Amino acid sequence: MPEKGLTIIFTGDGKGKTTAALGQVMRAAGHDLRTCVIQFIKGKWATGEAGIMAKFPGLGELHTMGCGFTWKCAKKDTSDAAAKAWQLAKEKVMSGAYDLVVLDELTYLINYGLLPESEIIALITGRPAQVNLVITGRNASPGLLAAADLVTEMRLLKHPYKKGISARAGIEY
Repeated sequence: MPEKGLTIIFTGDGKGKTTAALGQVMRAAGHDLRTCVIQFIKGKWATGEAGIMAKFPGLGELHTMGCGFTWKCAKKDTSDAAAKAWQLAKEKVMSGAYDLVVLDELTYLINYGLLPESEIIALITGRPAQVNLVITGRNASPGLLAAADLVTEMRLLKHPYKKGISARAGIEY
């Protein structure tokens, strides 16, 4: 009988939520677990995760579904992209074909009013028993926190952006 899958949340205002989730993907793939990553907000720009997953397809699937920074995209575009990503997420999770599914930046769908918390909770509680979920994003809602088995909060103490140093390839993306 397979072990019950866990729900893991990486949240907080600090850097490292997606990085931690991708580390979980590497760890899972190293044990021959099947993985899938769905990115809800990130756009189609070249990221390190897209590059490495293309070089090593055995790491799993990566679906970058967002239109990019929410302050640069029209609300309708963000909403449409989120709806498509959510549909794909439900299909991938409920298929039972994956041991680990990462729902990167999912918390923002609740925070921006694009998806009711109850729909996400229904997916968490109704998923096939063996599927592990990793959810990332700032300000994880109380319901998500309650539904999770493990929650880690990344807390910002210092960031180079405050010194005028912009995001760097291989560090922030």
